[in-house]
Amino acid sequence: MKTIKFLTVVMAMLALVGVALADDDKKPEVKPAAKLVTPAEAEKLIAAKKVVVLDVRTPEEYAAGHIAGATNVNFNGKDFQAKLEKLDKDQTYLVHCAVGMRSAKACKKMDELQFRNLYDLQGGLNAWKKAGLPVAKEPVKEPAK
Repeated sequence: MKTIKFLTVVMAMLALVGVALADDDKKPEVKPAAKLVTPAEAEKLIAAKKVVVLDVRTPEEYAAGHIAGATNVNFNGKDFQAKLEKLDKDQTYLVHCAVGMRSAKACKKMDELQFRNLYDLQGGLNAWKKAGLPVAKEPVKEPAK
């Protein structure tokens, strides 16, 4: 009888340890900083006036060609975070760079700053151009101060 009780207790303990170990295997869900969108999806968002286009390339890259109406905030600029902090966090932003690396990092930073609605142009301006979408050449447009 004592053996049965002992085995029952041991089995119950092993079951609890197994549940605890199984829970450790589960990784917490991480919300992506931004929703990736294709150039076609981005074009629709822009046409519907649902987003502010944020170009995080350098001013020189921006001047060489950009999405019409985009605001330039240089990811590599010393004042990048300060400029982000001045933006409306409730606004919806479509963020892009040349190929997607800087925009992903910019979206991560914007998410940390608690921007609510972010889209990241998959493949950046290179994908935009490859899709045959228009590129404008106008003076650098920075955020309002």
